[in-house]
Amino acid sequence: MQIADFIAMLEEIAPPELAEEFDGGRIGRIIEGHEDVNTVCCALDATLPVVRAAVAEGADMLVVHHTPIWNPLTRIGGESGRIIGTALAAGLNIYVMHTNFDHAQGGINDALAETLHLTEVVPLSLGVIGTLTRSPDEVADLLGAPLRVYGDVPVPCRLAVAGGSCFSPDLISEAEAHEAEAFLSAELKHSVMRSSGIPLIESTHYATEAPGMRMLSQRMGWTFLEDIPAMVQH
Repeated sequence: MQIADFIAMLEEIAPPELAEEFDGGRIGRIIEGHEDVNTVCCALDATLPVVRAAVAEGADMLVVHHTPIWNPLTRIGGESGRIIGTALAAGLNIYVMHTNFDHAQGGINDALAETLHLTEVVPLSLGVIGTLTRSPDEVADLLGAPLRVYGDVPVPCRLAVAGGSCFSPDLISEAEAHEAEAFLSAELKHSVMRSSGIPLIESTHYATEAPGMRMLSQRMGWTFLEDIPAMVQH
């Protein structure tokens, strides 16, 4: 498939206009490689091990959620330099679907809800709310990561979920206004925990977002590349 047709397909899955304003210039094809796309790999992060694994798979395209280039570059070196150099040397395209894929139907947050078997799911401005019938221990098993639980989580309950680092007072308040009885995300700050009016469930960044990229790769027939070190980060 020609690169233009492949990108058009990705933009149908996660339209760029759904992205948050801060993502400007950080989504889409951020590293250009071959113009023909035949073999595609997918991952949460374009880390050096992931990029090397994609090259070893003979991939022409690596689709990820997080960009490996966040700030403008004034020099090429270190880990970023090795990632860029490895991709360019192999002709590997890297395409980023970030907050546009958070908001997209079937994207990060819908996949997280599906992983947790939530029912009666409704959207938030960033995230979703659904009915949870599993215990926190079962949630940890479903996510494949440990949890920290702050407060007593009733089962069943209306659970708000948001992939990634989404423990913001505004989003928690929005969830409460939609009758959420608990909130699950990653990277909880102490000040937010103290101010919340509902129980909070903290998992890892990787565990809350990888299901979206994993399900995307299954749907599209791509190879999903796990990045084991990232799975234990908080």
